[in-house]
Amino acid sequence: MHAYLFPGQGTQFPGMGKKLYDDSKLAKDYFKKANSILGFSITDIMFNGSAADLKQTQFCQPAIFLHSYILSKTLGKAFRPNMVAGHSLGEISALAAINALDFESGLNLITKRATAMQKVCDNKTMGMAVVVGLYDVIVKNICDQIDGVVVPANYNALHQVVISGEMKALNEATEKLKPGAIRVLNLPVNGAFHSPLMNPIVEEFTLAVNEAKFKRPICPIYQNIKGRPTTNIELIKSNLIAQLTHPVMWRHTILHMIEDGATDFTEIGPGNFLSNLVHQIDSKVKTCRVS
Repeated sequence: MHAYLFPGQGTQFPGMGKKLYDDSKLAKDYFKKANSILGFSITDIMFNGSAADLKQTQFCQPAIFLHSYILSKTLGKAFRPNMVAGHSLGEISALAAINALDFESGLNLITKRATAMQKVCDNKTMGMAVVVGLYDVIVKNICDQIDGVVVPANYNALHQVVISGEMKALNEATEKLKPGAIRVLNLPVNGAFHSPLMNPIVEEFTLAVNEAKFKRPICPIYQNIKGRPTTNIELIKSNLIAQLTHPVMWRHTILHMIEDGATDFTEIGPGNFLSNLVHQIDSKVKTCRVS
């Protein structure tokens, strides 16, 4: 069975999508439509912007969504998923790719999500860091010992956990984690996603989700909250909302997909981050990427 994976924030890079735009008329039409929907040139930011520009959540999230979604459409009939999953914002890319959201609805929803998150980021100094080489329970225990908000945000693999929080608390946690870890590295994001610090935007994003036009997807999506499959629209919507303040259970998601028969994983979007995680989780399954 074939699974498709859609990446999230942190995979962006200057020039992303430019080759796709140049090589495909279909892609070019989608990008031009996106500029019109958004009311500004996202393609100029993607193709010509700096790393600092693309780090901004309000630009980064729609850029990654567009890269992934448009790639899936250029595959045409070759895109035949038995199941999909998306990492963080990639969940919306995945939903659009499997027709649970049309292009405009998906782009509008990701833009509202990004704009709301950016407002939180602008009001507070916060960040995220990846911890490699420690069991997730150890990482959580150290976070629990810190004054202030710092929590596990992404359970990516057995020995890779992303933590998220207020900058002071995050820095204290990383200093405590460094002696036992292989690597502790701050991520190129300006928010504390999948943490209680996103609580102020839950109501706003709930309205956006409820206004979006969803329909039944062509295959199950394994969502970040529990990593279990669903095609139920109301459950999909509630999981999208809960994802704002709860950790991404990525390792659990991949293990459940494999348990349910996935043997081949294709990553669609910028980078190869998710393909590498799949290999860390189970080296026997096949991976490839379309970027």
